[in-house]
Amino acid sequence: MNNVVMLITIALYLALMVGIGIYYSRKNKSADDFYLGGRKLGPFVTAMSAEASDMSSWLLMGLPGVALLSGVAEAGWTAIGLAVGTWVNWVIVSKRIRHYSQHINAVTIPDFFSKRFGDKQNILTCIAALVIIVFFIPYTASGFNACGTLFSSLFNVDYLTAMIISAIVIVAYTTLGGFLAASTTDFIQSIVMTIALIVVLTFGIKTAGGWNAVVENAQALPGYLNMTQGYDVAAGAAGTYSGLTIASTMAWGLGYFGMPHILLRFMAINDSKKLKLSRRVATIWVVIAMAVAIVIGIVGYGMTQAGAIDTMTTSTESQRIIVIIAGMIKELGIFPAIIAGIILSGILAATMSTADSQLLAAASSVSQNLVQDTFKVKVSQKASVVIARLAVIVIAIIGVIWAREEGSVFTIVSFAWAGFGAAFGPVVLCALFWKRCTKWGALAGMVVGGSMVFIWKYLIAPIGGVFAIYELLPAFVLATIAIIVVSLLTKKPEQKIIDEFDAVAAMK
Repeated sequence: MNNVVMLITIALYLALMVGIGIYYSRKNKSADDFYLGGRKLGPFVTAMSAEASDMSSWLLMGLPGVALLSGVAEAGWTAIGLAVGTWVNWVIVSKRIRHYSQHINAVTIPDFFSKRFGDKQNILTCIAALVIIVFFIPYTASGFNACGTLFSSLFNVDYLTAMIISAIVIVAYTTLGGFLAASTTDFIQSIVMTIALIVVLTFGIKTAGGWNAVVENAQALPGYLNMTQGYDVAAGAAGTYSGLTIASTMAWGLGYFGMPHILLRFMAINDSKKLKLSRRVATIWVVIAMAVAIVIGIVGYGMTQAGAIDTMTTSTESQRIIVIIAGMIKELGIFPAIIAGIILSGILAATMSTADSQLLAAASSVSQNLVQDTFKVKVSQKASVVIARLAVIVIAIIGVIWAREEGSVFTIVSFAWAGFGAAFGPVVLCALFWKRCTKWGALAGMVVGGSMVFIWKYLIAPIGGVFAIYELLPAFVLATIAIIVVSLLTKKPEQKIIDEFDAVAAMK
């Protein structure tokens, strides 16, 4: 009976998400509405949808899983880097890109690059669209992976079946409602995620024997609570966290400058004056949510020591800690089963809020930036929306194929995050704040940043030693150098581009 109640709760939540998609489907009259919601987002929806789409299943699965296995060092420095990156992104990027994108009438990130640099051949549009497709497919796949893992581990159903059903729901409301549906559902999902974190933390501490028992068990592991060591699971001893490793881990924060689904929220707010309120709401929520997620991982280890749950030794096991806790809550009665359903809906929310935004950004790259801008296929506004919806479906199918095997959510997300951060981050910053940046410099930055993520991860990092750092940091630095060098070696931007830059810089 409790299983049925929990399933009904989850089903109602999923039905609500699809219902929102149906509601907003009537409001999509043009491609601009579908991709950017007509720039009509309010400050709270802007803030919470940006952060919900940012955190993904990584918040409720990846981060607690890392903390449970390795202690506070890796998870803690990652969270600090992300918190700082969130705040800086809202402070220096949000208002400038909102003004700039409206001034040049850009509705997607590749569109922004092309118009910002006066790229009449749409070379930047094409390359940026390809970058989005390449890195969003694994990112979206990580979301489908999390959904499949959730249901397969909880209800003993086939992973592939559970993953496909989850993908269908996400695709349904995204395809129907576009950006407004994705943003509204993200706002709701951020609330559900918050409820899930609070309930799981409270129940976990009680089950582990109280807060003092949690701390004592954590202190018993060498380096587990040490921000400069961390716990090495393989060696069963304290690890080492050098200054370079800390800088590498905190480099997660650099990724924000290049995340298309977050930048689009900045572009879509109805009034740039409200971005300050959005920044405060977003930053506070992110800091609290990540701190609670890390503590849940530590509490999860305490639960293993108290004998409440089995010992976990791999990331595939540890990332299920919240799912396991929800299963324990479910057994306590009908009302707890409803609460468990809400908790699991929170994991779905974290996953869906990111997957829908990623699908939308990737679809816009195909239908708008490749089909229409690059290949010059002329279609009506209605046909453009149809193409965008078809692109969502096709990209989702590729994501499902990618996610057909279970894997670590943290690993998949970290790679895709590095890809966007390195390929787009330096270009966005230079486009917004450096007048002398040229089209060729931006192109060099994209190519160097995106390619170095692959090169560093698969060719250089395996060497080990000082090279075994997160690929985002070296790729971001090299991409920035490439932009500066190539821009200075090529002809300065034409006067029209400089005048547009000055006009935006003068806006209050």
